Amino acid sequence: MDKKKTVNINMKEYGMILALIAVFLIFSVMTGGKNMSPANINNLIMQNSYIVILAVGMLLCVLTGNIDLGVGSIVALCGASVGIMIVDYKTSMWVAILAAIVIGALSGMFVGFFVSKLSIPPFIVTLATMLMGRGLTYTLLKAQTKGPLPADYTFIGAGFLPTLKVNIGKGTVDLVSIGVALIAFALIIFFEMKSIKTKKKYGFPVNPLWQTALKIGVIFLIVWFFFYKLSRYNGIPFVLVIMGVLVALYHFITSRTVAGRQIYALGGNAKAAKLSGINTDKVYFWVYTNMGILCAIAGIVLSARNASATPKAGDQFELDAIAACYIGGAATTGGIGTIIGAVVGAFIMGILNNGMSLYGWSTDIQKIVKGAVLLGAVTVDLLSKRKK
Repeated sequence: MDKKKTVNINMKEYGMILALIAVFLIFSVMTGGKNMSPANINNLIMQNSYIVILAVGMLLCVLTGNIDLGVGSIVALCGASVGIMIVDYKTSMWVAILAAIVIGALSGMFVGFFVSKLSIPPFIVTLATMLMGRGLTYTLLKAQTKGPLPADYTFIGAGFLPTLKVNIGKGTVDLVSIGVALIAFALIIFFEMKSIKTKKKYGFPVNPLWQTALKIGVIFLIVWFFFYKLSRYNGIPFVLVIMGVLVALYHFITSRTVAGRQIYALGGNAKAAKLSGINTDKVYFWVYTNMGILCAIAGIVLSARNASATPKAGDQFELDAIAACYIGGAATTGGIGTIIGAVVGAFIMGILNNGMSLYGWSTDIQKIVKGAVLLGAVTVDLLSKRKK
């Protein structure tokens, strides 16, 4: 019997992307297009850069069936260490950055040790690091702000790549941003064609040509809109490069490496994973160590953007990172979330925050809406999986 050679696109896989577009368009109508301005698109990236970085690491924790409540405090602690070393001790920027990464790694190893070696529930351990990290931050900073930080350092969080602007219409357009958009789109087409070729080689069904063309067309519009708006402002933010590298790296790790498959196996069934020969203790340890390192990177980006280190930095970042993972499709039992899904979830949260602020809603209303969106997204996701 011949196997079916075509299969329709599973819309559930792209549900969150469609939701992201819908939320953005709704707030565009509500705010009279303010959220579509080049300056706001740039702010949207910079304001959510650290949440995206944290969501990438948090997803690995979520895939194991756990979370990390201490990330916001570790972000603040790492940022504080940079501020103290640069402002008080006049150290090199690179020495301060290295010190922050070491502190983040040690904090992650601390959690990993208690979770993997002593089998203490991650909820308890990370709750402890949340409290201890925030306390250490206040102690080191003496409840004061350290700054201003030098321009070379602030470039990390607030700088832009070199531009090549030309006059078009009533303003200028950065050709570097346009070039990057074209390269990104070419890579998307290349990997899509490669995926189709691989599926055909092994006899797997592929999507009809018109559906593939429609999907690529939608992606093209998103990429073009995104980079065109940046080209109308100051070009590509340096933090976008950091985000892009991290997302690509962790997408590769989770989808193409043994380490990534072990995380998914652990989240699916820890006992079965252990019986199959996976060193689950080692997986837990490196997942939380990795989370600590990404907290350090987020702390560096945040302090660079603010040009200072503050005791309250990173407040409630852990909630936004966790929400991003679950809105992006990570199941509560662990196991099916993706890096791209977590990034989409982070930007949905960011668009909600940004749109509600532009519309003038108070912070209490914003929290109600964010809570309802999180609960609704997870409920729909889980009900659809149970039905399936």
